[in-house]
Amino acid sequence: MADRRGDTWKRHISEQLRMRDRVQRQAFEEIISQYNRLLEKSDMQAVLSDAADGGMRGDIQQEMSQMRIKHQEELTELHKKRGELAQNVIELNNQIQLKDKEIQRNEAKISEYQTQIATLEGDCRKLNTFLQDLERANQMLKDEYDALQITFSALEEKLRRTTEDNQELVSRWMAEKAQEANRLNAENEKDCRRRQAKLQKELADAAKEPLPLDPRVQISPQNGTNMNLFVYFMMRGRSECWAKRCGLSCFQEAHDGEVNAVRFSPGSRLLATGGMDRRVKLWEVVSGHCEPKGALTGSNAGITSIEFDSAGSYLLAASNDFASRIWTVDDFRLRHTLTGHSGKVLAARFLLDNTRIVSGSYDRTLKLWDLRSKVCMKTVFAGSSCNDIVCTEQCVMSGHFDKKVRFWDIRAESIVRELELQGRVTSLDLSQERTELLTCSRDDLLKIIDLRTNTVRHTFSAPGFKCGADWTRVCFSPDSNYVVGGSADGGVYVWNVLTGKLERLLDKHHSSAINAVSWSPSGAFVLSVEKGSKAVLWSDL
Repeated sequence: MADRRGDTWKRHISEQLRMRDRVQRQAFEEIISQYNRLLEKSDMQAVLSDAADGGMRGDIQQEMSQMRIKHQEELTELHKKRGELAQNVIELNNQIQLKDKEIQRNEAKISEYQTQIATLEGDCRKLNTFLQDLERANQMLKDEYDALQITFSALEEKLRRTTEDNQELVSRWMAEKAQEANRLNAENEKDCRRRQAKLQKELADAAKEPLPLDPRVQISPQNGTNMNLFVYFMMRGRSECWAKRCGLSCFQEAHDGEVNAVRFSPGSRLLATGGMDRRVKLWEVVSGHCEPKGALTGSNAGITSIEFDSAGSYLLAASNDFASRIWTVDDFRLRHTLTGHSGKVLAARFLLDNTRIVSGSYDRTLKLWDLRSKVCMKTVFAGSSCNDIVCTEQCVMSGHFDKKVRFWDIRAESIVRELELQGRVTSLDLSQERTELLTCSRDDLLKIIDLRTNTVRHTFSAPGFKCGADWTRVCFSPDSNYVVGGSADGGVYVWNVLTGKLERLLDKHHSSAINAVSWSPSGAFVLSVEKGSKAVLWSDL
């Protein structure tokens, strides 16, 4: 390429030289021609002068004199033209010098450009080599990723089988425990019957013996038997009642790690828990105990929020991998994955029509999603990280890190009003009539806000109650007469809404801060989950 460029500028210089030669030759051709004519006329004049000296006639001399005058005039004209041509030659020489200087500058530029081209070609070769190295490294990383993905899938399948085996072992263990309990109950019944038979026999033997009795008292063996049976059944009934009022079902390792969320399904005994092990687990409350029903997989990070739709057919979960997911409860299948946030999704809720959901994120935005088209319909910038959300028909209420509760109009995408609390908002819940809003904040206070007047109606606190995290969840009871919340000390606090006083404290079964609580729709159970891996089912509150 460099040789070809060198031949090009050489040809250019040769052509310029030829052009200069043609221009200069054309300028001097007329001078040379006139000079030749002048020489010829000078020779003729010399001849005529010689002839005149030889005695030519007067008329010839006169004619020759005229020709001499004419030739002198032509010679004068020629000198004039020669001066003009000389001036032209000087100007052309000046132009040639300017052109030579320009050619020298162009040659210097060409040399500089050739140096730059050589440098750029070297850089291009280096970049090509670097690109090839990157492509090889990329292919190597892709192969490693594929291998890791295969290994991950195998490990995940192994974990699933291990979990299923564990669930089967737990189920068998529970069944054996139930059989053992039935066996113990049967033995107790037999022992009771033996004692009753022995007592009846002793009473019958005692009745046969004549004893001095008060005539005012009439006791027969049959009456004595009935009295003892009545006392036995009364004691047994009280024991069962005490067990029912204090009954609970504690199961360790509800998740492999921290449990962040819990929610009862509406109108059923099904509940769901979500934890940092990236799973949503389904449980069924049977005879005061939680039996595992299955696990919902697909999330790539810990679960932060759980919500059932109004029919209990779908489950919505938000997670730390910047996405929200929807499963069908019947077959545990993942139906939708909604991505678009640039931060952790901390809350997600169904709207009342169950065809749209609202999600709030650490990226300080709220997004409205249409489940029919599976796209984000609207994005609203809230200005602060969103920790929880509740929804009515046309209003979305969000609790934020900047201590504010914001009320959004879905149709106008604008804030209707704001309410500032004294601490970071961690949880929101609506009463059954959707006229009151329950809030929990990091100033360790629970408040009920009347949505009709936008005023705080009640404030709840307790000496030992402390909000343990920015995502601590509290809730109303189904009849909205009580509120329940978990504390950092592991206690479950229940307040009476009508009196505003602490109704009950359950503090014996959690060993770490409680993250969330949920009250069953029937009002018979409350489930609390903690930063450890434990979940506790409380009954007959």
